[in-house]
Amino acid sequence: MKLSIAAELKSFVEKEALPGTGIKPKAFWDTAEKLISEYAPRIAAALEKRAAIQAQIDSWHKSNRGPVSDLKSYEKFLCKIGYIVPDQGPVKVTSARADAEIAKLAGPQLVVPVMNARYALNAANARWGSLYDALYGTDVIPGQMPKAYDAERGAAVMAWARKFLDDNFPLKKGSHADVTSWQIAKGKAVAMLENGSTTSFKSPRQFAGFTGKAASPDSLVLVHNGLHAEIRIDRTNSIGKLDKAGIADVILESALTTIMDCEDSVAAVDAEDKVTVYRNWLGLMKGDLTERLEKNGKTITRALNADRTYKKPDGAKLTLKGRALMLVRNVGLLMTSDAILLNGQEVPEHLIDGLVNSVIALHDIGKKGRRANSALGSAYFVVPKLHGPEEAAITASFFAKLEKAWGLSRGTLKMGIMDEERRTTVNLKEMIRAAKDRVCFINTGFLDRTGDEMHTSIEAGPMIRKADMKAATWIAAYENNNVDVGLACGMAGRAQIGKGMWAMPDRMAEMLSLKAGHPKSGASTAWVPSPTAATLHAIHYHQIDVAAARKTIANRKPAKLADILSIPVAVRPNWSPADIQQELDNNAQGILGYVVRWVDQGIGCSKVPDIHNVGLMEDRATLRISSQHIANWLLHGIVTEAQLRQTMQRMAAVVDAQNKTDPAYKPMAKNPDSSIAFKAAMDLVLQGRVQPSGYTEPILHAARRMVKRKSPQGRA
Repeated sequence: MKLSIAAELKSFVEKEALPGTGIKPKAFWDTAEKLISEYAPRIAAALEKRAAIQAQIDSWHKSNRGPVSDLKSYEKFLCKIGYIVPDQGPVKVTSARADAEIAKLAGPQLVVPVMNARYALNAANARWGSLYDALYGTDVIPGQMPKAYDAERGAAVMAWARKFLDDNFPLKKGSHADVTSWQIAKGKAVAMLENGSTTSFKSPRQFAGFTGKAASPDSLVLVHNGLHAEIRIDRTNSIGKLDKAGIADVILESALTTIMDCEDSVAAVDAEDKVTVYRNWLGLMKGDLTERLEKNGKTITRALNADRTYKKPDGAKLTLKGRALMLVRNVGLLMTSDAILLNGQEVPEHLIDGLVNSVIALHDIGKKGRRANSALGSAYFVVPKLHGPEEAAITASFFAKLEKAWGLSRGTLKMGIMDEERRTTVNLKEMIRAAKDRVCFINTGFLDRTGDEMHTSIEAGPMIRKADMKAATWIAAYENNNVDVGLACGMAGRAQIGKGMWAMPDRMAEMLSLKAGHPKSGASTAWVPSPTAATLHAIHYHQIDVAAARKTIANRKPAKLADILSIPVAVRPNWSPADIQQELDNNAQGILGYVVRWVDQGIGCSKVPDIHNVGLMEDRATLRISSQHIANWLLHGIVTEAQLRQTMQRMAAVVDAQNKTDPAYKPMAKNPDSSIAFKAAMDLVLQGRVQPSGYTEPILHAARRMVKRKSPQGRA
């Protein structure tokens, strides 16, 4: 065998992952050797092409500094070098057997590091969430959060929830606030009102089921725009006894889907880390993942929720899924891992993830699979950071050979395409064509897409300030183009069209005000940072019928390629020294705040306080933006290396103070030269110009490996 396999990975695959799949160890490793030998060179060639194209773009911009004045000539240049490929005409996706959560329903999507079992379980269980808790525990209800139960705040929550019910599940007469009790009569939900009269739902079809006795139900389950809500009735409950109808809570169907992430939100740098990632994915697919934790002084064991059962209005059984449909995001093409060596060389992590995660999925979709995740027998893989149709074709071909090896029918391994690289955006239709029989998802990722925008055109001139980026011409065109192309390619009814993350988990009132824009845009899903955020974002999919929004969108003019290609270079910037320093401070603090946790503690995603102490959910995408922005300004003389170092040292003290209560934290400011994390942060900027596509992974992985070698405590 040409492969050399780390002992931890070999043992995990053979003793834990394969039993129950029908795949023998020899068959697995033979397949691994064959496919790695075939696809590793193809990936290497694709990466070389990326570098060659980037070199030509750099050269062009060195000769054409500043904003592009002749976009037609620029487009022709990009076509000539293969950055933009020819349009091959109309294409329709043909992927089949996609579950309703992917193909038909619209609702929130969580993204969590699968390396963290507790986060993974919380996300999988976020299919249902308490509206009362989401309102009471966030700033949606104004005022300070009390330590003990506050009756006034509780009353505001109840009133808010009644308004939600009135807006989305209206009664024939009166308000939900007037209801004193419920009963089921002749297959209808009948409400008793304060004035002694009765009423029922204006749309009887919205009543989907109940639990308990017909004369005094324990709950009512309702449905609107494909999403369910449960009115929970319990007059003995501490909340229910305060309510005239005995309503103890309103439970919303929330995260329809969850991406279990092996990529941007994890810090997995060796075989040991990869096995942790894979073991959690295995537990999710087998249904036996658990996690013990301390809560309110008690030890509890968290596990996957069971499905929910009700009686239909006619008394028949109704079963609703208790967990989000889980997708897994594999690592992209760039990184390699020493978990497997081929002829002594590290193997693309993309291939290792594909092999291991797909065989693990057999516990759900194989011949003896549980069908607890995918009722239709599909496995869903999100593929990040692809550059163009050739790379999409590599992964699609790889998946097809995995299907053959594992005895699966063609198209079983579904493929989600992250539209987060500029070369993907301008070739999105051809990307979809390359995987049309397995595409399940396209999604805009503003953060990575901005990082690539800056790196691709880094030689053009100094980029505009980060706060101004969302108003840049290319952003709106990019977001619209994703939906335009997805709908034109027939993804409605077959696949998700998604939008990016709300990164401020403590600002839920603002999210509730703004994130309705995502379903209005025609997206069937959008990313949220927590189960609570999923419950609140679910409200938007009751307010907005995505299918109806798409009918309007289908009549608009498609986004212009010229707008997508417009480069956010500052035109005669007149920034003051204070403006420049403020931007540098902001970027430097963000870089250090994220990197120090990633490198020293192996935390790939967490709520990191920004320079104003606002908690932001950070992963490598935000790091990519900040490091590329400074690298760009450094290249064009807006800031100096000396200024950068002084700022980084000053911001290290700020980050140290923000983390002073963390006993595992290692301060940087007193001796930055001895801090591996501080050096990595500096390298991300100083070497940002030459990092492949501006990615942060190579520097982060090297630093994290160094920490792990120096100290066994350097682990998450």
